[in-house]
Amino acid sequence: MTFDALSEPGADLLDEVHAVLGRYVSFPSSDAQVAVTLWIAHAHAADAFESTPRLALLSPEKGSGKTRTLEVLALLVPNPLHAVNISVAALYRVVADKRPTLLLDEADTYLGLTVAKQHEELRGLINAGHRRGATVYRGEVAGKAVRVVEFPAFAVCALAGIGDLPDTILDRAIIVPMKRRAPHERVEAFRERLVRPSADRLRDELATWADTHLDELRDAWPDLPDVIIDRAADVWEPLLAIADAAGGTWPARARAAATNITQARSAHDPSLGIQLLRDCRIVFARDEADRLTTEALIQELVAIDDAPWSDLRGKPLNARGLAQRLRKYDVRPGDHRFAEGTRKGYRTEDFHDAWQRYLPAVADVADVAHIPGGRETAAAVAPTEEEHRYDLLSNSENLSLFPSKNGQQGQHAQPADDREPLAVTDPEPPL
Repeated sequence: MTFDALSEPGADLLDEVHAVLGRYVSFPSSDAQVAVTLWIAHAHAADAFESTPRLALLSPEKGSGKTRTLEVLALLVPNPLHAVNISVAALYRVVADKRPTLLLDEADTYLGLTVAKQHEELRGLINAGHRRGATVYRGEVAGKAVRVVEFPAFAVCALAGIGDLPDTILDRAIIVPMKRRAPHERVEAFRERLVRPSADRLRDELATWADTHLDELRDAWPDLPDVIIDRAADVWEPLLAIADAAGGTWPARARAAATNITQARSAHDPSLGIQLLRDCRIVFARDEADRLTTEALIQELVAIDDAPWSDLRGKPLNARGLAQRLRKYDVRPGDHRFAEGTRKGYRTEDFHDAWQRYLPAVADVADVAHIPGGRETAAAVAPTEEEHRYDLLSNSENLSLFPSKNGQQGQHAQPADDREPLAVTDPEPPL
């Protein structure tokens, strides 16, 4: 839908939020900063949307700006609850009673891949709570009786942690891969008591703007980039609606961020089967071939740097293993004619359906990624994993269950300049 001129001040408001984030946090990319800006605005208008995306601030190491980002968010989002290792019982009740914006720090200590099974109830609440109207059930003991209690689960939520989180959470999230600041990246010293007065004003303006546009946002059907489908559409639709309502440059910036972040997510840690399909497409494009013998295809797959095909449980990929892994995608070898005679091999047409269904679309000639050691052609693949990959490493050491006395450690601020600091409000104390 088209928003009227009254939406134009929304662009200025988002510009202010964007600037505040950049003053105190060093983001890994401009796309990440745009996404977090829109996520903050969507938190004020969550009642307009059918779903609310989780914001996942992840890093391979401590001191990468995750906690600092949550501290800034706590100043700008409605009804913030900034908590570490909150109990399930407390979270169920606070979500039902207060409808907070959840800011969950050190999420790897209770939702990380190695401990997630111990906290299934908490993960279930966070998963269910992204969809409006979702409820969760708990049995409560009253004397000798046990009764089932229904709790509303819908709540805006941001999580920060080291390593990865379960896919069921990440599939509902905008992933921001935080990094330690490089020497040339500068941010200002963050002092909440100095920033609070002007942050109060900015947060109140966000709330007023969201309330004014609530009906328009409820009726919004934003155009989605081609790469935004299925679960990703649930994640990005609220943020793109916010951008369209704000106007200015925000619709274009939001769609660029959505496209780049979604493609980066697809490139990060694919399944072994998806990686095999992708690497086969690289080989065929590099050779400009319509068919390859099984031996030639395996030889080139094994030669790809950083690919796993040279060492699968101590042995390189062989013809039988290749056929077994491709069979589940309905790709099978056949007897085909080659210069040396009829041999077992694969044709590009055997892969077309699987490539179309499971891989990103091939880029235009001008956008084709450079393939080392090969030729750049119209048949080459879209930007590679290395070009789009966010440096998310898995399973680093766990943080303490409680915040460090020094707060955020990795994004130490440079001396503040003469600009007037922006203020923020204290979050509600964690339960």
